[in-house]
Amino acid sequence: MSESAKRVVITGLGLVSPIGIGIDRFEAELTAGRSGIAPISLIPYSAAPGGIGAEVRDLTDETAKTKWLKGLRKSFKVYSRDIQLGVLAAILGLEHSGLKVAELTHERIGVEFGSNQMYSPPDVLQGGADACADENHEFHFDRWGQTGLHAMEPLWLLKYLPNMPSCHISILADARGPSNSLTLNEASGNASIGEAIRIMRRGQADVMITGATGTRTASIKGIHAALQDELANHPGEPPETWSRPFDATRNGQVLGEGAGAILLETEAFAAARGATVYGAILGTGSSCVIDKQGRPNYQLAFVNAAKAAFRDAGVSPDDIGHINAFGLGSTRCDAEEAAAIHDLFGTRAEQIPVTAFKSQLGNSGAGSGPLELAASLLGLRAGVVYPTLNYRTPDPACRLNIIHSAPAPISNKLFLKLSTSDMGQATALIAAGV
Repeated sequence: MSESAKRVVITGLGLVSPIGIGIDRFEAELTAGRSGIAPISLIPYSAAPGGIGAEVRDLTDETAKTKWLKGLRKSFKVYSRDIQLGVLAAILGLEHSGLKVAELTHERIGVEFGSNQMYSPPDVLQGGADACADENHEFHFDRWGQTGLHAMEPLWLLKYLPNMPSCHISILADARGPSNSLTLNEASGNASIGEAIRIMRRGQADVMITGATGTRTASIKGIHAALQDELANHPGEPPETWSRPFDATRNGQVLGEGAGAILLETEAFAAARGATVYGAILGTGSSCVIDKQGRPNYQLAFVNAAKAAFRDAGVSPDDIGHINAFGLGSTRCDAEEAAAIHDLFGTRAEQIPVTAFKSQLGNSGAGSGPLELAASLLGLRAGVVYPTLNYRTPDPACRLNIIHSAPAPISNKLFLKLSTSDMGQATALIAAGV
């Protein structure tokens, strides 16, 4: 196989985010430095502090049916929120790439798409729960098979399986090549892209639709986050200032939602059809580090994943132009990520530009990685690194060159993208812009 057949390039970006749907809106909001974080309005209840989150407000059930997904009305009944976001991202990515999938060899098109664990709204379970309860509202498990199950909507399970985004995208594109779904929370996007490029390097596909989707603003996910995670809480301050990666006043993440589709092609296939190239994925790495008590070691996981990505890409830390950080906004994870950057870059750690897009997009879980990757690619196309919002007070525990206040000019197109899950599953990408 020739080198151009092994090299993987990016030919399409499908972006569904809290700052807009589609590349034009996404890029305009990045340039303007406008945040997608605001009071949550699309669901009746949120456990997020202050009811603050980063929703895709342009995508409602009504606009999905009448505008964004109007050609898929028959399938819509089995589209949960995560699936809606992911399918729309894939549609936009395919359109952006200019690929005519009907004219392609369908066995050479694959799908690798990540997702969160997906949970139904509480009211969906109400009928089954009521059917198993007595007059004192005590739930009887022995009634489930006879009465509870039959009170559930018949297609309930098909809406909330985490492999459904990948399945529906495969159906949409008639993709009959390799297909898989990865459910690694925030690490899902990078991991899916990594698996996709390995498939292409082995010669098993010419085109891969990859990326990830997720919503953490949904009611049950929000309750889980409120119980388990450190969530930003700055009462009396504007919502758009709540997400503060690496800032000394940070006190947690802001819940968000979104999806990003990254269209990958072998360089040879893209060149043969005259495709516009938006970047390249040069290498990937992953590592999970957790102790016997279940406590993740983010620092070591980041270091291991990044070193693996450097080896895969055949580059060194000195070659990197900027870091697209995970930047969750939590006190511990941000400090460990900063320490990992010092371990990796040594004396250069306080000079290399670092940016963190959760300050603008919130944390959508699986969907965050591809959206943040796209933000760096679009910035490099304009010759800049877009800034981190709300960075005002440097933290001695995070001695980094955080780009803030305004976009920073840059000529080096190579960058490192870091992600991790709350369980210490870290993933890293080495990407090149154009």
